[in-house]
Amino acid sequence: MRDHEREFQVRSMCRVLGVHPSGYYAWRRAPLSARAKDDRRVLGLIKQSWLESGSVYGYRKVARDLRDLGERCGKHRVARLMRGEGLRAQVGYRRRPGMRGGKPAVVADNHLARQFDPVAANRAWVTDITYIRTHEGWLYLAAVMDLFSRKIVGWAMGSTLHTDLVLQALMMTVWRRKPPAGLLIHSDQGPQYTGHDWQDFLTAHGLVSSMSRRGNCHDNAVAESFFQLLKRERIRRRIYATRDEAKADVFNYIEMFYNTRRQHGHNDGLPPVEFEKRQSI
Repeated sequence: MRDHEREFQVRSMCRVLGVHPSGYYAWRRAPLSARAKDDRRVLGLIKQSWLESGSVYGYRKVARDLRDLGERCGKHRVARLMRGEGLRAQVGYRRRPGMRGGKPAVVADNHLARQFDPVAANRAWVTDITYIRTHEGWLYLAAVMDLFSRKIVGWAMGSTLHTDLVLQALMMTVWRRKPPAGLLIHSDQGPQYTGHDWQDFLTAHGLVSSMSRRGNCHDNAVAESFFQLLKRERIRRRIYATRDEAKADVFNYIEMFYNTRRQHGHNDGLPPVEFEKRQSI
């Protein structure tokens, strides 16, 4: 845009706003206040938390993420900054009932019913997907956990979010654990879990599908808790240049630390692998 055209636009805008052009230019030259600069910094952290949640977190969960990072930032400030950027929580869909109205289809009932403490291994598994930021783009992680010991018994990572990703994680789990028929595997109602490929695999291996109620994240709270732990203890302490770098670090966390070394409160302070060994004696 030429200088005279830009000047004409500025003067036209000033007339509409009822301000003098000199005042507009003075405002443009004024440095940001310390508060405004800090708002910009905090907004960057907010956007990272919101994107890592899959663009579903509201201001309360984002504020909790910031507190985990050591930020002294109240939820009302987070709400204000998110509102200014148009960042909102995913709270489900609202559609007027019509010819196709009514309750959404449910592929599987919530058989788990938040019973997160089975009496033995290979009775109930939970699975979920999370997002990991790299400079190459998003890396997606699907993980399967045995609720008995909280051990991650299967996982898969990839650059695309397709059903193949969750099937790879489940195939690893089945190969490792060789589960008995009737084992319960719980997930949310994401499209990866409601499709025919996932349901057919469960049927072929004698696994029983259980799904969270729509909009009830607490129905799969243990899986989400693991992802929050992974991000707090490892991912947010790193900057990944490539997906391969992130894959190697996540593998190290799951197999070399979380499963084998990390003390777990649910297991009386024992790592998941050690807890299972002691229970099998």
